[in-house]
Amino acid sequence: MLRWIIVLLIVVPALEIWGILSVGRWIGGWQTFLLIVLTGLIGAYLAKREGRKVWEYAQHQMSLGYSPTASILDGIIIFVGGVFLLAPGFITDIIGLILLLPFTRPVVKRWLYYWLEKQIRNGKFTFIIRR
Repeated sequence: MLRWIIVLLIVVPALEIWGILSVGRWIGGWQTFLLIVLTGLIGAYLAKREGRKVWEYAQHQMSLGYSPTASILDGIIIFVGGVFLLAPGFITDIIGLILLLPFTRPVVKRWLYYWLEKQIRNGKFTFIIRR
């Protein structure tokens, strides 16, 4: 797992720099800069809006006596998507949009739920509850 993180920390920024330079040559430097700022602002707006919806739904679930597990997963996905959209670069922006948009997030949530379930079943992921 550590190897993958190291590879991602090297490869993703290199691809982002390449993408920014390519887009800059294609549409111009200032336009690229404004596009990066615009995606950051849109990302902040989307993360705030979607986060608020999920928070309200979680409160509604708790008021009915249900555990808001789906809302917690949604919240994690929205947070990560917002961070990706705030990071400069177009690859992270695409990933961030996929994580934030309400019609693509359920696909990611299903995959995350399946992955967590598999990790727990294989004993690679445990919960520690302190009282």
